[in-house]
Amino acid sequence: MATSPSTDDADWAAYYRRTADRPPRSLLRDALAHLSTAARRAGDVHHAVDLGCGDGTETLHLLSAGFHVTAIDREQTAVDTVTTRAEDAELGDGLTTVCADLCSADLPRVDLVLACLSLPFLREDDLVEVWQRLLASLHPGGILAAQLFGDRDSWATGETAVEGMTFHTRDDVEAWVSGLTVLQLDEREYDGPSGRGPKHWHVYDVIARK
Repeated sequence: MATSPSTDDADWAAYYRRTADRPPRSLLRDALAHLSTAARRAGDVHHAVDLGCGDGTETLHLLSAGFHVTAIDREQTAVDTVTTRAEDAELGDGLTTVCADLCSADLPRVDLVLACLSLPFLREDDLVEVWQRLLASLHPGGILAAQLFGDRDSWATGETAVEGMTFHTRDDVEAWVSGLTVLQLDEREYDGPSGRGPKHWHVYDVIARK
């Protein structure tokens, strides 16, 4: 399947360097809070997939929490970065890396699907297919934690629009998570950096249980 053109001009290596010291995103911290402590002690929640692992911060946080993590990213720079960081932290034994487009990557059966700032970089038809596959990859009771871009994002329209991406209204997002138990749905707007330079972000943080 064709690679989305939306990130072809992004300097992701530079972006990863700028964000290397950031804390794990609140989306992940909130998702972990929804996982049963008893289940985690019993070892029932043990495998997560990080879709679009980027600089590896969330992957390392999951590894530190005792998860086995499959980290997937289409950028070889991201895969190399997360591998090096895990080895440096002596957490490499719990890590599996896959360099592949999300449209073609095989998804393991997991207890947690994490997709921070990755799914919007798919075309709508591709995102529909990937969304169904990631839901199917979740064990019953598993947690989906994903970020989707809103229609007021600066990449959605106008002179700063980026082709090959998908943006949603709040009604769209609510329709996408129908059939799941929605634990958290937060909408945020802010100005900040990206792999393509400064932008206005419009983001939905979704946490739901299968």
